[in-house]
Amino acid sequence: MNKILTSPSSFGQVGNEPFEILSTNGYEIINNPYGRKLTEEEVIELAKDCIGIVAGVESLSAKVMDALPQLKCISRVGVGMDSVDLEYAKKKGIAVVNTPDGPTRSVAELTLALTFAILRRVPQADCALKLKKWEKQNGNLLHKKTIGVIGLGRIGKMVAEMFRSLGNPVIGYDLYPDKLWAEKQNIQLMELNELLTHANIITIHIPGNKDKSAVIGNKELSLIKKGSFIINIARGGVVDEAALYDALKSNYLAGAGIDVFTAEPYNGELCELDNVVLTPHIGSYAEEGKLQMEIDAVKNLIEVLKMN
Repeated sequence: MNKILTSPSSFGQVGNEPFEILSTNGYEIINNPYGRKLTEEEVIELAKDCIGIVAGVESLSAKVMDALPQLKCISRVGVGMDSVDLEYAKKKGIAVVNTPDGPTRSVAELTLALTFAILRRVPQADCALKLKKWEKQNGNLLHKKTIGVIGLGRIGKMVAEMFRSLGNPVIGYDLYPDKLWAEKQNIQLMELNELLTHANIITIHIPGNKDKSAVIGNKELSLIKKGSFIINIARGGVVDEAALYDALKSNYLAGAGIDVFTAEPYNGELCELDNVVLTPHIGSYAEEGKLQMEIDAVKNLIEVLKMN
């Protein structure tokens, strides 16, 4: 029987439909037994006889691919391909597909959730009350704040449209901006440095630099207006975490919401701060969106394998 590795640690937890689709189509499922991101060695061991991998964020390097002679397709649950050596996969004739539409609304809505959380200090109020402390948190309004959206792909566009629907002025930056869309949505396009100087709240939705260097470092943070807020829900490392820590600790930035980190699980110095809301890479972790992504990833895999 043709074997498929389903590697994401939480795959199938929302619903059995992805497993049922694979089984109905005659595939034997090897599921991640560890409940965490797999190491390269674990991927090699689990997928040694597999023709396909429904992939999470584990490393699928040249070393891994060389050790999996049966592998024909990698189907990513999600958008990012950072963990897959795409050039080597192409060289080996291994098809790589993803689910670009699946996480869009989930990530966009979490962006808004983090925005309201850091503005109104909701987690801090909740934490204090659960410690039996009646401490009223003095927050900020979203009203009239200029939103700067860095990266206007599917997610960035939805985020921008959501903030516009709330009445906020929105400015945006993208390497290849959709000017017709921006004009229709009344969103002003700017260069990155200009956006940083004008926005009160900055949300980030870009894949980052190929060399993994920070897009937002000390220089860029210094351009941001004092008392502004920043949200990184894109990729770990897009914002220099040490520089962000300094900007938050000194209260130059009023607050931040961070869902992605250079090293995950994260336990770094940002955990020490009161003016940052941290979430453990849960951008796509809404039940409806997560299940749809898993279904789409499975269907993409089957479609590719049927063509081989």
